[in-house]
Amino acid sequence: MSKKVLGRGLGAFFPEYEDESKPASENKSENRKTANPVDPALKANVVLDIPVAHIRANPSQPRKEFRDESLDELADSIKKHGLIQPITVRYLGEKRFELISGERRLRASKLAGLESIPGFIREADDEEILTLAIIENIQREDLTPLEVALGYQRMMDELSLTQMEVAEKVGKNRTTVTNMVRLLNLPDFIQAALRDEKISTGHARALINLKAESEQKKLLSKIINQSLSVREVEEHVRKLEKKNEQKRKKKSSANKENPFLNEISERLKRTLSTKVDVKEKNKGGEIRISYYSDDDLERILQLFEKID
Repeated sequence: MSKKVLGRGLGAFFPEYEDESKPASENKSENRKTANPVDPALKANVVLDIPVAHIRANPSQPRKEFRDESLDELADSIKKHGLIQPITVRYLGEKRFELISGERRLRASKLAGLESIPGFIREADDEEILTLAIIENIQREDLTPLEVALGYQRMMDELSLTQMEVAEKVGKNRTTVTNMVRLLNLPDFIQAALRDEKISTGHARALINLKAESEQKKLLSKIINQSLSVREVEEHVRKLEKKNEQKRKKKSSANKENPFLNEISERLKRTLSTKVDVKEKNKGGEIRISYYSDDDLERILQLFEKID
């Protein structure tokens, strides 16, 4: 059962804190009387008033944008009623605390001119800090889709978690996590439209399926100018992909009808030990060589380097 203690000074839990309202000599004498160190368990699961100046921002905070208007409104409310919901922090030592959750409340409290605010002190390692910061924002629906995606990606990169493990930690299914992370593969112009709320997450996921950026740009313009629904965009994408597939089949069929190109493709395939496509164009053509890893690419380059 967690302990919640109000009305006690920080010195009761952190000996290095002195009551600044008392003379220095009195503080020193009190410190000398403290023979036993404070039980570490007492430093967690308590709510105390913490100096705002001693709280540093959470470097794991996935949220990057805070609207000034919203912060001003919260600051006005805090001025009138105080901070009702405590922030959550962890103690770092040397009179320093690190924010776990509640950055918006902390920022608004600073705007309101508060010198100290209530904080729930929790024991947490770096992994828990990042996880809790993301979960809090997701539960409050404060993050943009791209910020959520970046948060998931950070959990995978920094904590070496799989998508399934991320899903379990944030209470989502794996497909949801996969779809969100895929948003980070979108080109900058689509990410900008999503960030500016010109398109929805559903629109963005549909645009991912288009391979050519030129097609993505055209369809994005239609979405914005014609207010296309997600279903309409998905239908546009299906038609474009079907059309592109027909073109690919037509080119492939044309190559198969050319015995000379087929022979060249087979000879190159045997020489390079990989898939090779030779395509004829109006003027000349192109040779497309496939590789499947960095080592495979290095192997192919070495073969070319041996050619005198």
